[in-house]
Amino acid sequence: MSKNFTIVEDIMNKTENEIKNIKPISILLIGKTGVGKSTLINNVFREKLADTGIGRPITKHLRRITKEGVPIVLYDTRGLELNNEAQKEGLKEIFDTLSQGDKISSTGKIHLAYYCVNATSSRIEPLELDLIKKLSTKIPVIVVLTQSIGDQSKELKKYIEELNLPVSGVINVMAQKFIISNEISIPPYGLDELIEMSFQIIPEEQKRAFNNAQQVDIERKAKSARSWASKYIATSFGVGFMPIPFSDASILVPMQLTLLAHITAIFGISMDKATITSMLAAVGGTGGATYAGRYIVSNLIKLIPGVGTIVGGMISGATASIMTTALALSYIEVLTVIAKGEKDGKYPDLKNIEQLMKEKLENRLKKSTDLLEENSSTKHKKWKFWK
Repeated sequence: MSKNFTIVEDIMNKTENEIKNIKPISILLIGKTGVGKSTLINNVFREKLADTGIGRPITKHLRRITKEGVPIVLYDTRGLELNNEAQKEGLKEIFDTLSQGDKISSTGKIHLAYYCVNATSSRIEPLELDLIKKLSTKIPVIVVLTQSIGDQSKELKKYIEELNLPVSGVINVMAQKFIISNEISIPPYGLDELIEMSFQIIPEEQKRAFNNAQQVDIERKAKSARSWASKYIATSFGVGFMPIPFSDASILVPMQLTLLAHITAIFGISMDKATITSMLAAVGGTGGATYAGRYIVSNLIKLIPGVGTIVGGMISGATASIMTTALALSYIEVLTVIAKGEKDGKYPDLKNIEQLMKEKLENRLKKSTDLLEENSSTKHKKWKFWK
């Protein structure tokens, strides 16, 4: 087995373990038949969960949707039919499920409900209003007005808001492009607002899972990855204090594999061996440590005096920091491209991924090198490379 293949396997295993350690989020989707719950699910969450997830019936009117590698559990009601017997039975199942919590799932309680109403109907039934009020005593509820087209959908939103229901919000949504004719279509909208409101409501420990599962706000994933990686860089800086700068740069490789795995888990995209191999090929096939370490040292060692002294240790620490920073930021930028492609159903060509990774890394290394040279010439004792 080649070294490169071993590293790819390591990243994939670490990513899988990272995702397993994420505490899943549970969301209840409720509404009458035909309101567009499946369309909403497939456009808010990655992997088209409504179509590809495993739907396990837990009651007659409620099914539990999960998919391996996606830290979310969806409880989907099979249509809230407004005849007395079916409704009574369905509502009892829903509230029993909410009450049982840990008994029905290892993920624990349901954290949020999306109550879906088809906005084209221009009305919401009194029985639905009663149900929303009852649900709101158990969990936070967002009223999602699906297929929101025209002024009537805005008027329905205003009407529901004026009822002062105990809900977290009412949102007009068009989950996917609505084609009116060959020349006219309505683009998707409202999903960003739904994601933002959901983040404000869900518990802190479930936000990482929700960010992994959602595919609407890719920049939120990138921002979270940058924030986490910036803290991780401080650790690699400490490892960089060595008597001879990067005499054994491979010490950083395990740390960097963990870094890449954690970032991949944040994005929650379908990374296969071929994709990771292509990205690693762009950084020398060793996770970046040897390639980037030697590159920076060879260009900067002559600029800073004191090799082998405490200053030499600083050189090594700074090198570790800027090299790991460049690797993290370039990796995040490429995953952003891949995530956006997956969302649009356009997975990038592997050759393009390798070239993109190489370009991003080289640009980041050059920026960091220039900054280190600038800081060294002004004799700064503390260097900051995170941009």
